[in-house]
Amino acid sequence: MVAWVPNESTAISTYSSHRLLDARSLAMHAVIARKIERDPQLLEIARRNVERWSSARRSHVPTWLEEWRQLLSQPWQNVAAIITDPGENAARLRQSSPFAGILTHRERWQIHAAFRA
Repeated sequence: MVAWVPNESTAISTYSSHRLLDARSLAMHAVIARKIERDPQLLEIARRNVERWSSARRSHVPTWLEEWRQLLSQPWQNVAAIITDPGENAARLRQSSPFAGILTHRERWQIHAAFRA
């Protein structure tokens, strides 16, 4: 099993729980990207989630939801590049990820376990 371990020159206290959550989210999305690469039909789960969330909001559709709708209409390579990007904008988008339902319970558990300090 892979686990997050700080290097010796870095004290654990310098890593906020937020940074750990961002790293875990990035790891989850890397696994999601790998699964979708093997089975492109899984991308439909994310598209359906976005549509369901949009239809549940009768008046105002949040900016992040529209961003996901636009991103998911692009070729898979563009989507994969964004969801696995360590940058700030991608981290922001991952906070409202429509990829729920792609990872199995076991896959999620393994990723969570890997990021326990």
